Amino acid sequence: MKKVKKNMLPENIQNLIDQFSRLPGVGPKTAARLVFYLLSKPEREVSDLGKAVLNLLPGITLCGSCYNFSEGSICSVCADDKRNRSLIAVVEEALDVVALEKTRCFPGVYHVLGGVISPINGIGPDDIRVNQLIARIKQGDVTEIILSTNPNLEGEATASYVKQKVDETGLGIKVTRIARGLPMGGDLEYADEVTLKRSLEGRREY
Repeated sequence: MKKVKKNMLPENIQNLIDQFSRLPGVGPKTAARLVFYLLSKPEREVSDLGKAVLNLLPGITLCGSCYNFSEGSICSVCADDKRNRSLIAVVEEALDVVALEKTRCFPGVYHVLGGVISPINGIGPDDIRVNQLIARIKQGDVTEIILSTNPNLEGEATASYVKQKVDETGLGIKVTRIARGLPMGGDLEYADEVTLKRSLEGRREY
């Protein structure tokens, strides 16, 4: 697709292309294709999409326990009485909760860090929710922490730091790491259910 000069397009079209281009993984050409696709659809469908975007943030909050996205003060996982609260899987982002839930084999609850330690990006330990995890551990009967960060340099560094902080509590909590069913450099959100299931089942003490 040839690069379209900005002055060739109506302002509304160019504005939407610019906004789509700001999304992760979406370049100008893909953004333009998306906008022209929407222009080919009935007004009702485009309106429904717009309403869905506008309604995304209102009513969405962070779970007061695990920091997953929720419609209420507590997310559906934490509100489930059947979940094993002594078992906590520590993940980077909310999308990782979705990925692990698809395996249907994890009976515990989660803790969403909200990122990873990445000095090159100016993100330190205080910028993610490690302190909140430690506070949560001290309040409950947690017996095992499963470090489920992505198997890359930042994920490994974050896992090491979390283990250190858990060990410093002196509570004797078992710390495990999901097994290498996931490729080095891969992301949980792109892994298939079988790979994730094997990673959970093959976790080891960290």
